[in-house]
Amino acid sequence: MDNPVTPRDAGRPGPRRRDRHGRGMRGPVAPPQVPLAASRGEVFADLVQDSVERLERRWPQLADIDFLVLDVPRLDGPGERWNDEAVPLGGTVPSREGRRGRVVVYRRPVEIRTKGRDERAALVHEVVVEQVAELLGLTPETVDPRYGED
Repeated sequence: MDNPVTPRDAGRPGPRRRDRHGRGMRGPVAPPQVPLAASRGEVFADLVQDSVERLERRWPQLADIDFLVLDVPRLDGPGERWNDEAVPLGGTVPSREGRRGRVVVYRRPVEIRTKGRDERAALVHEVVVEQVAELLGLTPETVDPRYGED
């Protein structure tokens, strides 16, 4: 008598409140603020950003440079090769004609060469320092006095 579900309402499509086993709908495995929810690319981009923020305190002109993370380096032409046997970890694009300078860090080559988060953070910082030094025409030791220290 007081049943709110009538046979007509039961057949209508709508949002499911429960799955076929009578349990509630599944939600995300972890909430967004937990590190588990961050992808490897996002964690890597955070490492690059941390390194850039460390350097910007000493070099305010870095605000005029874009820092990018790409998965792998790409060759511009079909017959081109890198200068040496090693895959590059980063690269630079100098500023010209109203375009800002860029520093690029390649995620996969850096990840392959490191085992843990701390080692990865150290290598990311070294790559960022080397690329900023190349872009500014300075030595890496001038950009970061702690460059090369373990």
